[in-house]
Formats: sequence, C-alpha cells, structure tokens
Amino acid sequence: MGVDLGDLAVKRAITLESLSGKTIALDAFNVLYQFLSSIRQEDGTPLMDYKGNITAHLSGLFYRTARLLESGIRPVYVFDGRPHRFKGRVQAERAEVKKVAQKKFEEALEQGKYDEAKRYAQATSRLTQEMVEESRLLLRAMGVPSVQAPSEGEAQAAMMVQKGMAHATASQDYDALLFGSPVLVRNLSITGRRKVPRQDRYIMVEPEEINLKETLAALGIGREQLIFIGILLGTDFNEGIKGVGPKTAIKIVRETRTLAQLTDYVKEKYDYGFEVDAEEVLDLFLDPPYADPGKLSWGEPDGDAVSKILVEEHDFSQERVEKTLADLEKISKERGAQSRLDRWV
Repeated sequence: MGVDLGDLAVKRAITLESLSGKTIALDAFNVLYQFLSSIRQEDGTPLMDYKGNITAHLSGLFYRTARLLESGIRPVYVFDGRPHRFKGRVQAERAEVKKVAQKKFEEALEQGKYDEAKRYAQATSRLTQEMVEESRLLLRAMGVPSVQAPSEGEAQAAMMVQKGMAHATASQDYDALLFGSPVLVRNLSITGRRKVPRQDRYIMVEPEEINLKETLAALGIGREQLIFIGILLGTDFNEGIKGVGPKTAIKIVRETRTLAQLTDYVKEKYDYGFEVDAEEVLDLFLDPPYADPGKLSWGEPDGDAVSKILVEEHDFSQERVEKTLADLEKISKERGAQSRLDRWV
C-alpha cells in the first residue's frame, strides 16, 4: 500500500540501460505481488503449473530479472522480515479487501464476466512463505543475491542505498523516500507495453527515477517534514486524516515545524488524534531496523538448478527457459571478456 506521494515527488523518466553498471536494491515483496497481480490468464485465474501450483511469481521473477541483467543492472532483492506491530491495522484491512475481492471474482466468473473477473482477481493475490522460499532459491540459481531484512524490506533497501551499497531502491511505493533512500526507481519490474485498466488501449510504461534531495528542494521542506506529510496522508504504520490530501498536507507541514506542533494543529482543526504514537512512527522512518548484509556478489547462473525449479517442478517451457539462460550466458561471457580487456588498456 504505502504512502501516496505521487503528486509531490519530482520524477524523471529513465531507461533500463541508463542504470547499467549500477546496483539496484529491489523491494522483493513489492515486486512479487506485482507479478502475482498482473500475470494471470484471461479470466483472471492465476498462472499455474499442471499440478495447480501458482507460478506467476516465478515467471515474473525469472524473465524480468533476466531483462535487468541483460541491461547491465546488478539487482539485489530485499525480503521482508517480521512486520512492525503497527502494521496490524493495515494487514487486517488488506485481508478484508482480498476477502471481498475473492467473492466478487468468483461471482464474475460464474456469470461469464471475464474482464470484470480479471479486475477483481488482481486484488486477491497472496504471497505465501513457500512462494518466498522458492523465489529465493530461483534467485540463487540465477546467481543473483538476496537479502533478509529484519523487518521492512523497503527500509532495509533504503538503508543499503544510504550506505553506498546500492544506487537506488526499486519499489512502486514511495515509502523508500520516507525511509531516506537518496534515489527511488519506480516501474522497474513493469516496464513495457501495458493495457490500460477498463480500456481497450495500451500504453508504454517507462522506469522513473525520483531523487530525494531534488524532491525536498522543490517542496521547500526537510526529510522530517516529508515524513510528517506521510503521517498526515497515512502510512503502513498509521491511519491518515480523512479529507487531507497531498496539497493540504504540504500546506500543514509548512505551518508546523515540529511533530508536537503538527499534532496540536490536527487536534484543533480536525479534532483528530493519531491512533498510534506519531513520535514512534517518525523514529521508525528515521532509524528503521537494519541488518548489515555483508558483501554482495553476483555469479554465473546455474542452468541445471534453474531448469529443475522451472521446467521439472513447475512445467515451464524448456525451450524458452534454455534460450533465456543462453542469452544470459552469452552476455556474461561478453562482459567478462570486456572486463579483461579493460585491465590491459
């Protein structure tokens, strides 16, 4: 879900190739949910193998990661750990949304309304622990590192960027900016030709880069005030104020320079009291749980291991998997040869 800062962030369109040679820390759960939501059959049924196991996350992870590697990007996937206790409300809300969507999806299928069914189906996605484990196994087989966060994956990724271990955090959510990621890249896992929901037309989705310093300078605020805006709009850790959108939020934080002033302001004007300790939410964004991942390394893909996971266990097309692996091997050899040549120049 995340906080909605779309109308406030300064965005710049980029290409995958412009990120060549850079390490990008991807919010793994965010990416996998995108695949589970978007990679579906025409009636909205999840992509599955012959045994009925959902495979959309593996399909998206394999082919998209291959595309990133082909573009010269060094991806590292950061997986969520234990959720913060403040996320109980959000998790309950998401569970209810999925429950309602599942019922509407089944009703639409029974009535033969497949476009409608697919729309509801996208909100029913569930990421299980088994899916997470096999995703990490696939990444390991591809020679791509993954990192286990102690809590929020997006927070861990943002801290890795702050510490110079990666160029940017990749996520569709804007929370990475609140966690202090100097650079956020969006649309990295959904780049390409995409159908517009409920319309018979397609658009090209391009990656976009958001620089934290540029955004703060354009808004004329500091990072703490950006977090104040998030708290007003609502984050994964607190409920926002109804009727307060981005424009109203920026106006409020410009008039209230401290969290205490902000709390007093919304109490007086909106008769609103935050349901959680706003100071603790602020501290969570400023100093989130973090674990040193150690040295990150990328290796050659293990074709046999990849084929075992995808082809043998989940009925992927052997021809297509082998072609993608061959492309990766060719690119790896070319880069290795270029690297050796550069040492002699």
